[in-house]
Amino acid sequence: MSKIRAPELQTTGWLNTTETITLTSLRGKVVLLHAFQMLCPGCVQQGIPQTQKIFNEFDPDRVAVIGLHTVFEHHAVMTREALEVFAYEYRLRFPIGIDKPNEQMAIPHTMMAYQMQGTPTTILIDKTGHLRLHQFGHVSDFLLGVSIGTLLAETDEEQATTISSILSPDATETPLADACDTEGCHS
Repeated sequence: MSKIRAPELQTTGWLNTTETITLTSLRGKVVLLHAFQMLCPGCVQQGIPQTQKIFNEFDPDRVAVIGLHTVFEHHAVMTREALEVFAYEYRLRFPIGIDKPNEQMAIPHTMMAYQMQGTPTTILIDKTGHLRLHQFGHVSDFLLGVSIGTLLAETDEEQATTISSILSPDATETPLADACDTEGCHS
């Protein structure tokens, strides 16, 4: 099975880091990318706490944890300043990139490049920079831990199976809707 190279992040700025983060600079690490909006109930209740927990518990030399604030609605209120306050109030310590807005569409650049359906979206990228998990909605702690562990255990020579084979068939089906609920916000 062929692997897809993860598209580079397109950001306008970063929080909780002094340097711009690129996926190229993270080669050799497993990357957890958590796409969220600060006004998304599923993000606030499940995705963000899970991301912070992974950031706290995994070795940063082996697992890079990145948040991506990707705004596709309520643009006027989800500013950088509001995100800074949000990150401070929720005590978020992982680096957070601000997805580059798209002047022609409501959907920002990185969100479009990854064809995200909404937030929260969990993305895992292997040590070679290939996309291995792309899941809209909440991913259970157990499945996410197993997926990260599987990617950490891989060697460069192995032709590993994709993480999606670990997930149940229902976990990959994502209904589209026009509103936010406890599972997330749909674009």
